[in-house]
Amino acid sequence: MRDLVYGIQDLFENFLFVPFNMLKEMELENWWTANTVNWLFTIVGFIATYYWLKQIKLFNDEGTERDDVTAHSIFED
Repeated sequence: MRDLVYGIQDLFENFLFVPFNMLKEMELENWWTANTVNWLFTIVGFIATYYWLKQIKLFNDEGTERDDVTAHSIFED
């Protein structure tokens, strides 16, 4: 069991958190570059949210949106 926990720790610290560690080190070297990366992520998030809301409005205006309780299978009896 101990090896499993250390394996998960190794996976996260040496593989999955590498981009975050690079961003952390980049901030110490050049604050403007690190902030630019954050702003790019923020802009991409806003664009995705705008597209999603536009698609919701499109389906709602066409009347093809199923908005009754049985639209999702988890609510069916």
